[in-house]
Amino acid sequence: MNEILRLTDVVKTFPGVRALDGVHLSVARGEVHCLLGQNGAGKSTLIKILSGAHRPDSGRMDWQGTPVAFAAPMEAMRAGIATIYQELDLVDHLSIAENVYLGHEPRRAGFVRRAEMLRRTDELLARFGHAELDPARMVHTLPAAGRQLVSIARALSHEARLIVMDEPTAVLAHDEVANLMRVVRELTALDIAVIYITHRLEEIREIGDRVTVLKDGRSTATGLPADTPARDLVTRMTGRAIDSIFPARPTTVDAPALLTVSGLTRRAEFTDVSLSVAAGEIVGITGLVGSGRSELLETIAGARRADSGAITLDGRPVRGGVPGAVRAGLVLAPEERKSQALILGEPVYRNMTLAALRRFSAAGLTRPGRERAAARALAERLQLRPPDVERPVGTLSGGNQQKVVLGRWLLGHTRLLLLDEPTRGVDAGARAELYQLIRDLAADGLGVLMVSSEVPECLGLADRVLVMRAGRIVHTGPAEGIDEEKVLELAMGGK
Repeated sequence: MNEILRLTDVVKTFPGVRALDGVHLSVARGEVHCLLGQNGAGKSTLIKILSGAHRPDSGRMDWQGTPVAFAAPMEAMRAGIATIYQELDLVDHLSIAENVYLGHEPRRAGFVRRAEMLRRTDELLARFGHAELDPARMVHTLPAAGRQLVSIARALSHEARLIVMDEPTAVLAHDEVANLMRVVRELTALDIAVIYITHRLEEIREIGDRVTVLKDGRSTATGLPADTPARDLVTRMTGRAIDSIFPARPTTVDAPALLTVSGLTRRAEFTDVSLSVAAGEIVGITGLVGSGRSELLETIAGARRADSGAITLDGRPVRGGVPGAVRAGLVLAPEERKSQALILGEPVYRNMTLAALRRFSAAGLTRPGRERAAARALAERLQLRPPDVERPVGTLSGGNQQKVVLGRWLLGHTRLLLLDEPTRGVDAGARAELYQLIRDLAADGLGVLMVSSEVPECLGLADRVLVMRAGRIVHTGPAEGIDEEKVLELAMGGK
């Protein structure tokens, strides 16, 4: 094996936390090495050591056969290691070319050679079949896939020999994922190594060569073949076997409609949508990005105003925007939990009680003791890890943050739960826990209307599935009566 990177017994400790506890990793030139692990397993710390943002406390890192210890990200970049984070670090109001060559612009006599910078950027983009992108275009006008290409081009402008990609498909539509896979293969054809971090096990088999699994800061397996059975990978991630990630479906729900949506329309987003959800039922909505799924959910939640149509809950009209919907018992857990649902610097208990402060107030003053007690009971019910309700919610893993969002609404009189991409950025083990939690909530009589771009998730968790295309519902039926291929055919219009 023509090795380019080797980590040996790498340890990194923060106050009270041993983030990495003897990690081993070997990456070959021109390979896609997949890195897998639950949230909190140490992936982010490992990325930061590779990128020069952190230095290990002990252990050894060899880069192209030479021991190294990067003191800053620029040192790693100059050595040929580039990192593309899930939250892309681009400057929105600079052009593509300015982002690609930011910090190392071609210059002459101290002046930036703009024409040269545009020409070089154009060549980099053309190498990956994207000559149509104008290097002078502003980055903030690009879709997620375009922004990722800019980050890849920036890595190549530094002559990177190893590119670390952190959850690169998390925000991409189905067709954009295929294009990213093509770009990754072209990188490896140039003998560039890729460390590919993902929660999606199916991507490993499609794009990976070998796999390393992290658990609790240790590498429980390294150099596994990419065709290792998913069951084995999940066991190494979690330390326990998961026979089925989706909980068993109950017998057919036979209850009157709890939520009824009739002829709902919002111009340029969705048209004449009608649907229903019964108490105890999980209804899944899927479709391509841009089909109107999230916009529909936000309109039902009162965050957007419909142009026409009606929404009723328990037979009563739902009006008054978000406050009116919440009073009626209709609540939304949004896709962007960090920016739209959580106050990251506040403790868990404050985030949980935010929507029910009247329950914990007297004479206009909150009673923190009551808040904490209610949050602790809820943390135990939700199996929150760690169960410390004083901890800032921003320090929790993605799956546990999502539990806090769900817990907030369980303290109210929620009747119907709207979930937008409920497991985005959540690892396989935590997904299984969230699926069981959602199924338990439905069993307690809540109605659940869920949007997911992951078709297997909709088919595995929902009782009924709705498929949207171009703002319209094109299919409604039992989840057991349709397969993934048919859903994608419907979502893509048979193309």
